[in-house]
Amino acid sequence: MQWTELIVFSALFLLVTVMGFLAAKWQKGDTLEHLDEWGLGGRKFGSWITWFLVGGDLYTAYTFVAVPALMFGAGALGFYALPYTIILYPLVFLPLVRMWSVSRVHGYVTPADFVKGRYGSHWLALIIAITGIVATMPYIALQLVGLEAVLRSMGLNGSGILGHLPLFIAFLILALYTYQSGLRAPALIAFVKDILIYLVILVAIIYLPSKFGGWGEIFNDAQDKFNKTPPPPAAPADGMLLTGANQLQYATLALGSALALFLYPHSLTGILASRGRNVIKRNMVALPAYSLLLGLLALLGFVAISAGTKPIVNQATGRPDTNTIVPELFAANFPSWFTGIAFAAIGIGALVPAAIMSIAAANLWTRNIYKEYVKKSATPAEEAKQAKLASLVVKFGAVAFIVFVDPQFSIDLQLMGGVMILQTLPAVAIALYTRWFHVYALVAGWIAGMGYGMWLLYNIGNPFIKKEHFAGSALPLGNISIFGWHPFGGSTTQIYVGIVALFVNLLVAVVVTLIAKKAKWFNGTDQTDPSDYHVDEDSPRVKPIAAH
Repeated sequence: MQWTELIVFSALFLLVTVMGFLAAKWQKGDTLEHLDEWGLGGRKFGSWITWFLVGGDLYTAYTFVAVPALMFGAGALGFYALPYTIILYPLVFLPLVRMWSVSRVHGYVTPADFVKGRYGSHWLALIIAITGIVATMPYIALQLVGLEAVLRSMGLNGSGILGHLPLFIAFLILALYTYQSGLRAPALIAFVKDILIYLVILVAIIYLPSKFGGWGEIFNDAQDKFNKTPPPPAAPADGMLLTGANQLQYATLALGSALALFLYPHSLTGILASRGRNVIKRNMVALPAYSLLLGLLALLGFVAISAGTKPIVNQATGRPDTNTIVPELFAANFPSWFTGIAFAAIGIGALVPAAIMSIAAANLWTRNIYKEYVKKSATPAEEAKQAKLASLVVKFGAVAFIVFVDPQFSIDLQLMGGVMILQTLPAVAIALYTRWFHVYALVAGWIAGMGYGMWLLYNIGNPFIKKEHFAGSALPLGNISIFGWHPFGGSTTQIYVGIVALFVNLLVAVVVTLIAKKAKWFNGTDQTDPSDYHVDEDSPRVKPIAAH
């Protein structure tokens, strides 16, 4: 048991717990018994609050332990997270301000709300809602993986249900203050989380290289480690540089991840909670500061190689848990009090996105399933209560998943989640600009892309970890077949499955749309107006929250 680290960690955790409960009175509206207030913070967050909230949501605890761990194990391929989070913001700059405007005019709370308004189809909206919930659940579970890495390093996490008791306590507290304060709780706590993260990473990136002989020596040590790895197929590909086989995977993984991120409902929740279009524009310019931090953080994977850091062995699986690389690196090379601050930064970094994700999933359940199919006459207060209960179910479902299922399965599900959420791109992102696609085509494309993507993921194995199915998202081009025809022959060049599935989705959607237009099938009713996509907060067309 690391007592000093535990005391510092607990003190900071207690601080954010108090802040979480007090957040209910911060920027308080008329009532929290309304989904716009509880689930979107009153839609009035300014530039600074939105920056911390969205940054705390996108750059999660799992990101801060998994990216250096991937650099530690695979080398250059792990750096894909940097170009991914750089190209992300130019891609989504204009679509997000359009989404904010149309959502503010019509009172949309979820992307499925927008889809229903755009196409007048509650069935298509249901598909988008279910996809969002299913894709978000393993994402929440992954935050627990990041938190557990810290708990293991402090000696707090063992096997069995009692071994997970600290995790239960942390998420019980999270559930209670989220239930009371809604989105205001993670928004306020995000200030503490991000300040701690910036402090810890900047200190680490300056101090640790000087301790191990500078960056030149660190890169040489990493190169020596990767040079000792047998070449494929005897061992997984790694190295300081990409190979001919994984360059396409690197590029498509970065592009696919960038296209997918703001399709996740929790990412849009932070955007819809902002006060206006200018707030979003400023944030799209300022959020890449987190990407700079992420790039520096990723290099700690190489620092861990130079330091000779060893991951903790997971008692349940008997395998080294590479997600403990960063916590172990800090524990071995910093004073206990500073290590406690670092552990708290990662731990709190799990709570902020987990809260936002559970709220987003609860919003989808309430607006697009409960109100649509269970109780159409639900009042705003009943909607808010239903969302609060749903957020509790989502959180404890994620905890149960970690406790009773191999955490590796959560990681596999997250790979599937990225492929899943990409299939909503035509109905959500493209629909912000055009209704050219027919509603039947969007459903058919979703089915085709989802089915083909899951089939490809199912057939990806990894003999090094003794898994035959769902062992990754990198697909050799030679494995792509069209009714038995292999257009790429036996190529071993790899590509991200999500991009392939999205291509199939779009292809089917185009074909069915052309057929539908030829047959003059009815394409639903658009409840939005072209001018809705340009409305700002000062427009008289923006309704008060009570009017929604």
